Amino acid sequence: MTTIHRLDLLDYRRRVTALYAEIRANPDPLAAWGHWRRIRDSLFRDHPQSALSVSERADFSGLSYFAYDPTWRLTVDIEALPETPSVVAEAGTDGAVALEPFARTRGLMARLGAELTIYWIAGYGGGVFLPFRDGTSGVSTYGGGRYLIDTIKGADLGLTEGRTILDFNFAYNPSCAYSSRWACPLAPAAKRLVASVAAGERQAPAP
Repeated sequence: MTTIHRLDLLDYRRRVTALYAEIRANPDPLAAWGHWRRIRDSLFRDHPQSALSVSERADFSGLSYFAYDPTWRLTVDIEALPETPSVVAEAGTDGAVALEPFARTRGLMARLGAELTIYWIAGYGGGVFLPFRDGTSGVSTYGGGRYLIDTIKGADLGLTEGRTILDFNFAYNPSCAYSSRWACPLAPAAKRLVASVAAGERQAPAP
């Protein structure tokens, strides 16, 4: 990666971090979601670090989402897991990424039929990472799954009354959903939810 590309990536991450800070500060989840969509569309359309190629950006008219559903805004407790072997995920030119399962949700069983594993991305500084696959994966959403939390990128909806906010309306595709030029750590296939999460980003950009 060249110096210019690194500066572009720094700018992109700063913008995403600022975006999630604005979302956490907004008391209206629907308005925050609309703002999130607008900023993401602008990043995909205009930013040098867009997951889309230059030619794709020329025809880009916006990302595709399920309609906002307030019943998919959930809060959970987080409980620590006993020491568990890391999961190794390939990340292209970035090499292999070790994902250390360190916690899981408590509060999703009634809605999803299971809890979600939360990973720590190993390496300097680390980061919290919550990917998931569900019944929509490969049907109406990206087959490799979507992300809810990735603190390295600033994606975190925060807490309310001490509980973690998991608003699945903010679930988004990894960059590799748009091009093989990108490589992303994905949720282990064995952890796929049986339930369908009809919220968040869909598989393809809107026509």
